[in-house]
Amino acid sequence: MTTIRVPATSANLGPGFDSIGLALNLYLTITIGEARSDWFIDHEMGADVPTDEHNLIIKTALALIPDLEPHRLVMRSEIPLARGLGSSSSAIIAGIELANQLGNLDLTDYDLLQIAVKLEGHPDNVAPAIYGGFVTATYDEVEADAVSAPFPAARALTFIPDAELLTSASRAVLPAKLPLRAAVTTSSAANVLVAAVLRGDLELAGRMMERDQFHETYRGKLVPHLEQIRERARECGACGTYLSGAGPTVISMVPTQNAAAILDELETLPLKGRWLNLAIAPAGLAIEK
Repeated sequence: MTTIRVPATSANLGPGFDSIGLALNLYLTITIGEARSDWFIDHEMGADVPTDEHNLIIKTALALIPDLEPHRLVMRSEIPLARGLGSSSSAIIAGIELANQLGNLDLTDYDLLQIAVKLEGHPDNVAPAIYGGFVTATYDEVEADAVSAPFPAARALTFIPDAELLTSASRAVLPAKLPLRAAVTTSSAANVLVAAVLRGDLELAGRMMERDQFHETYRGKLVPHLEQIRERARECGACGTYLSGAGPTVISMVPTQNAAAILDELETLPLKGRWLNLAIAPAGLAIEK
């Protein structure tokens, strides 16, 4: 049997809107079973997630190879749906790799990136799922490029609210235009963020994560817990707090040695949801045979 494993992703990283992301150690796994007359996915995710060819994983595979032979698949996912942790991105990557494995397409990581970005639209969502670690990426509607690098030693203290927030709603509040000064200030913060990560300076990188004017400024009204968590996290010694993807998940990056103590403090906030103490996943898409 062949098993496809894809990590969760956390996109945007503050000023890195649609261009900077991380892979986190929550995983979607797909095990390819026997061939059948029709597609069937065995999963435990509830009635809202299809078990047939309407599932996003299979739809993605069939977009590449329409006559792909149906199989039984077993899907297990630790990635919550519609929470800003790349559930759709991981499914798209898994679907592309499913077609790659069953159709013997011999796709490279670069090929996977081009296909995934055309299907998903945002390189910072899909690139970390392919490459792992810290990834900067760009897409000009023709070609996508990405660079991956190790992230400084840190833990991602992750608050996942009980209520979901659809990407469409989160996108709808963004402005069509941005003042030049705000764009320059925010893009320069993103540049320093990348340089700080490459230098291994978690404290500076964290400070830059909180200097966004591209999206958090506008999405704040949809995720009021962002500022609550950011304020408390600063008091406790976190390096930086940001809205993960389109939200509503919020992540505070903290030094590894202080993670447990900071998490204890953050868990006292009166918020409805759950906290996870996550690691940066150093590797992306993996295949086990």
